[in-house]
Amino acid sequence: MTDLPWKRIVVKVGSALIAPHKQGCSSHYLLGIAQFITYCRAQGIQVVLVSSGSVAAGWHHFGVVDKPSVTVKKAMAAAGQADMMATWNKLFDFPTAQLLLTHGDLRNRDRYISIKDTIFSLLEHGLLPIINENDAVTADKLKVGDNDNLSAMVAAAADADTLIICSDVNGLYTQNPHENPDAQLIKQVTEINAEIYAMAGGASSAVGTGGMRTKIQAAKKAISHGIETFIINGFDADSFNQLLKGQNPGTLFTPDEKPMQDHLHWMTHTSQAQGEVIVENDFNISLDIHSEQLTSDDVVAINGDFSAGDTILVRKGDGTKLAKAKSNYSSCLLSFITDQDDREFASEFQQKTGPIISEKNIAILE
Repeated sequence: MTDLPWKRIVVKVGSALIAPHKQGCSSHYLLGIAQFITYCRAQGIQVVLVSSGSVAAGWHHFGVVDKPSVTVKKAMAAAGQADMMATWNKLFDFPTAQLLLTHGDLRNRDRYISIKDTIFSLLEHGLLPIINENDAVTADKLKVGDNDNLSAMVAAAADADTLIICSDVNGLYTQNPHENPDAQLIKQVTEINAEIYAMAGGASSAVGTGGMRTKIQAAKKAISHGIETFIINGFDADSFNQLLKGQNPGTLFTPDEKPMQDHLHWMTHTSQAQGEVIVENDFNISLDIHSEQLTSDDVVAINGDFSAGDTILVRKGDGTKLAKAKSNYSSCLLSFITDQDDREFASEFQQKTGPIISEKNIAILE
């Protein structure tokens, strides 16, 4: 083994590793992962585990159900989460802690900071945080939807330096390796662009919700925060042996040279826009420098129902996305100002109440 450069890592494990056949949890593939985590902790590396699998783990309690209803899947998640935590606890000789999150928790800035504080406190006291989406109670509009993207959000919140996403293949291939034997493994990716996304297919697991595309999305989120990301084969114990030797067993996504600041990363990749402010197609104000110059005169439409303090998307009428930002106005008040025929009144009103968005609360989109 070699001295590893990591200070804090996030390991993401999927449903197919937890309950491969929907017959309850299995430690068959988890033992190697648990040994890897144990070794990392012994080297002083802090570890956060993002573990899918609650629905798959609870499936067998409800008989043979090909397409369970949403209600039954929530019940499966409630039953399976307990089994899954029990299985992990059997594999570790140190204490663990369970955190169940929704996207509603992550996209709210105050709750996001609270999650960060909880993770840091658990790590400081030597516990292993085990995080999953709260599938038993969350509504669709509050779901992240897959734990690949959740793991990237958690890695950002935890200020991790490395994210390790376990897959059922060795990494990113030029084509789907399950369907094309000529597919070539890509060992390193320095830029995630349209070509990289085109290589990612759909979900290959019968029990998971993610595929290679969600893993690429997660890698994009992580590297923009300065977090190196590996996609490896979680079914192959040698993947973890190679990592411990300082080798790359799968695909390495190198972090951006200029990572986003934390609050801008949260605004871009975690916060969800609650509405839209539409501006003219010829709108040419540089929002990254002059965001406070956006006035009601520039706005042509308001979409959605949002409150002051919510995240909004600023885009042109032709669909071009300009920025995500914290709105200083509610949609109701902003619509009222925009609809005024008396532009002098609207201008004076805005001068008294302040800008629609502030420079410190805006993230420019690519």
